[in-house]
Order: sequence, then structure tokens, then C-alpha cells
Amino acid sequence: MISINPSKDNTLYQYNPSAGDLSNGAGFHFFAGDNADGEIRRGVLAFDIAGNIPPGSTITGVSLSLNMSMTNSGTARTIELHKLLADWGEGTSHAGGGEGGGAPATPGDATWRHRFYDTIFWTTQGGDFSATVSASQSVGPIGMYMWSSTQMVADVQSWLDNPASNFGWLVLGDESTSTTAKRFDTRESASPPALTIVYTEPTQSPTPTPTAGHTPTPTPSATLTPTATPTATSTPTPTPTSTPCTGRCSPTPRPRPTPEPRPAT
Repeated sequence: MISINPSKDNTLYQYNPSAGDLSNGAGFHFFAGDNADGEIRRGVLAFDIAGNIPPGSTITGVSLSLNMSMTNSGTARTIELHKLLADWGEGTSHAGGGEGGGAPATPGDATWRHRFYDTIFWTTQGGDFSATVSASQSVGPIGMYMWSSTQMVADVQSWLDNPASNFGWLVLGDESTSTTAKRFDTRESASPPALTIVYTEPTQSPTPTPTAGHTPTPTPSATLTPTATPTATSTPTPTPTSTPCTGRCSPTPRPRPTPEPRPAT
């Protein structure tokens, strides 16, 4: 959950040729409804959604709190939020007194006729906004009020998903009769508007972490060392050696056969 203040806010003062183009970009208040002279005032405010919530998040709840600090009467009036359809600006204009009369617009201000004074105009004077009511609230005496709805959830989700379409809301008061205007505090005041958003961040898919595989350690192979095969050594056959005679050598006597015995006669 997060609570953020506006990135910009302003008042569209109904155009009166005698007064010229009015605005209150740097003022402490914005207005919604009709003043005592029957002149319409409309508030505009925008919030930086994409800059505060992670992309891809799902919005589940939205509420807008506004401090109403002055009223023409304590009678309850319905104040509506409508999604704006075009961008607009906040200049340096700053109305005096209670600020209900506005101040001459400065370059870049939103006015009844201009999105950005004095070169870019609304398609329809009074602001380009959706006819669909994003939320409504009955506002009576001075105090803090809150707007919340499923349509506001859809609005904020669309602004998160497509930041280029985020132009904020127009605050529309009771314009059916005079003396219905309500004054709300702006982001420059001590009690600025607050948009509270409940959201769920996108689920992060776990990134697979490579597991270190076991690298087998090579087993050393036995290296066969050639062994010399012993070569058979031939045993020399002794060669008879004649013994030399010294002096007179006698021949070696041959053995005589043994006579066989004769039978007796």
C-alpha cells in the first residue's frame, strides 16, 4: 500500500470575457460547484502512478482523501470524480484572498478554455472528461472526505498499464444552482490531497540457477612399460680337449671282453 500526493492540481474558472482567462496553478485551494454569482468552478488533479508503483502490479483498492476547508453553506452537495481525457497544465498563477476569484492565467496553466494557456485548447470548454462517474461523495460541512470505488481501481490500473493516458480526474460539483461551491486544499497546502493505493506486485518467476555438475576426475590409466623378455643363453657344449702327453705316452688300453665259461665235458 502507498499514499501519494498530486503531481499537479488546478481550478478551471468559468470563462468571463470581462475577467479573461483565470487559473490558480500555484494556489493553496481548488474549487468545485457554483459560486454566489453562479459562475462554475471545476477542480483538476493528477497523480504520478507509474512513478510510484512497480509496473505489472495489480491494483486492488483506491481511495482519495480531500480536505474541504470552506463552503458557501453547510448543505451537503454531491461531488463527483470523472476521468480526464486530455493532458493539462499547472502554471504559476496564485489567486488572492480565499482564492475563489482566481488569478490571471500564466503560461502553461489550465483554464476553462485552455489545457495549456494560451496555445492549446480543450475540445470542449470546461475540460474534456468521461461522462462515467468514477466515484461520488456527499460533502457537507468543513472536514476531510474520501472517495473510493471499483471504477477508481480501474482508472488507476489503466494509468499504471498505460502511463501516457494518465491525465487524472476532474472534480465536478453541484452546478444546478448558485452557492454550491466547495473549496478543497491543494498539494501546496498543509493538508494536501492523498491518494491511497493498495496493490500486489507481480510474481517474479524464479530464474533457474545452473547447478554445478560433478566433473569426474580422470583416473590415470596404467601405462604399460615394455618388459624385456630374457633371451635364453645357450650353454656351450664342452668340446673334448686332448690332454697333451709329456714324454712317452702310452695308449689307453681297451677293455677286453670277459670270456664266457665253457661247459664241462
